[in-house]
Amino acid sequence: MIHLSEHFLKGRRLETLVENQTSYFMNNAAMHVFETHEQAKTVLLKFEQPVLASMIQGKKIMHLRDYESFDFLPGESLVLPANESMCIDFPEAMAKNPTRCLAMAISEDKIDKVLQFMNENMPKDSREDWGIMDYNFHFVNDRGIFQIIQRLLFLFTEDHPSKDIFVDNMLRELIIRVLQSNERKIYSNATLSIKSESRLTEVIRYIRNNVHKSLQVEQLSKIACMSVSNFYRTFKSELGISPVEFINNERIKLAVGLLQDPNRSIKDVYLDCGFESRSYFNRVFKTRQNLAPGEYQSKIKKSRLLD
Repeated sequence: MIHLSEHFLKGRRLETLVENQTSYFMNNAAMHVFETHEQAKTVLLKFEQPVLASMIQGKKIMHLRDYESFDFLPGESLVLPANESMCIDFPEAMAKNPTRCLAMAISEDKIDKVLQFMNENMPKDSREDWGIMDYNFHFVNDRGIFQIIQRLLFLFTEDHPSKDIFVDNMLRELIIRVLQSNERKIYSNATLSIKSESRLTEVIRYIRNNVHKSLQVEQLSKIACMSVSNFYRTFKSELGISPVEFINNERIKLAVGLLQDPNRSIKDVYLDCGFESRSYFNRVFKTRQNLAPGEYQSKIKKSRLLD
């Protein structure tokens, strides 16, 4: 989980209790930390540049265009194109437990230069050019992206004569890693790719509301009023992954959040996420996070001790 330093918390000013904004500006990017200290609904926000938003603390409910709304939780990020309107709810924000989110707005000129570098030096196997995403990409931070965001948070707030150079280099790596993650589609962005009128909308909602329970494809196909074979084919066609992959993605997203609590045992976490065995949970988690659950939790504990 991304952490805000005591230096940052003591130095910023709270001028409003809803989406209080603390901003830092560099040559090619601006970093904004938003804090909300009371429950709120339908808060509107838009950036003129492409933005990477990363949850730090608490929970937001995001409403984007005409797609199904979704929970935005710590350990997750969201890439938005320029001038994308967001409508945000804060169902749990309070003074003692504020909702905090980091938004990194990056100049399109910087992104274009990185894309040019990638196309010249890192061509895709498909021979298609790398390009900026023209839609919303919602994903769980892998270890590399998490460390870059944490480092950028430090660099933006540091008083160093060369920090523009440091930030510029970190931004290039961040853009490359995010675009590569999007290309691999390790984490389902189905929240944002399935429109509200789809027959699968109710299935997606059911999975998210019952992710801690045993879920069977046969059960889900009945909710969609389809045969099992047609449901499986339609699901994979619309979302790009199988129903089981989607369920596991949702469970791992939940597990990432639960593992932020150092007092939770691994057994409690995998049972609360709907996994029936620790070995299967370990295998799925490590595939998506490149770390075993215990290693991930230890890393979170260590990073907090270093703050």
